Amino acid sequence: MSFKTVALLPIKAHSARVPGKNFRDFAGKPLFRWILETLLSVDEIEKIVINTDAKELLASHGLIDSPKIMLRDRKPAICGDMVSMNKVLADDVENVTAETYVMTHSTNPLLKAPTIRAALREFEDSVDSQRCDSLFSVTRYQTRFYREDGEAVNHDPGNLLRTQDLEPWFEENSNLYVFTRESFLRTNARIGEAPRLFETPRMESFDIDDQDGWDLAENIAKHYWQQSYSRLEELESHKLNW
Repeated sequence: MSFKTVALLPIKAHSARVPGKNFRDFAGKPLFRWILETLLSVDEIEKIVINTDAKELLASHGLIDSPKIMLRDRKPAICGDMVSMNKVLADDVENVTAETYVMTHSTNPLLKAPTIRAALREFEDSVDSQRCDSLFSVTRYQTRFYREDGEAVNHDPGNLLRTQDLEPWFEENSNLYVFTRESFLRTNARIGEAPRLFETPRMESFDIDDQDGWDLAENIAKHYWQQSYSRLEELESHKLNW
């Protein structure tokens, strides 16, 4: 069976710097559930492939029962912290055929469905006009950078320009990758030969890699969840009064 758009969501059991992070409670539910629920809400995505060595953990932490979800056992040869993610993706691309793949991580809990939809639309438009073969998410910075020895990288300390006048630099924020099957088979990489940069909102662009990152992202999640919940209560109250 072939699909138009498939999401790839690799989830492993082990985590080096934040033990068990994929399954830890994050603002009220296991971390992996945040991005999984978001992907399920994107109608353009026909199938969500979870390549994992942790089926039992997923089941015990409330894996959602949906026909859109496909669990794939991770092969022993591509297990471990030192295995390139491109090798994991290659196994999925080889076994699940699609025109377009969108890849994200369980460690990107704040990424929102409208952002994913916008990335897919921009990618489709760019591919149709032959302007790119892949897309990846970035965070834009216009600030002063230095090397470890104090050498200025992107500015002249003797001629201080306003930061808004500096050349923008873009960080690959590991939130979102979109690529065609053809591009991946040609390069064996999620970023192809003609990639397009896609800016994601700063408040969504978290890739949890350590405890400080976890704490910051969770505090933001709690704040926005509470804000959204309060807004829903307010709307319901208005409906009842009306």
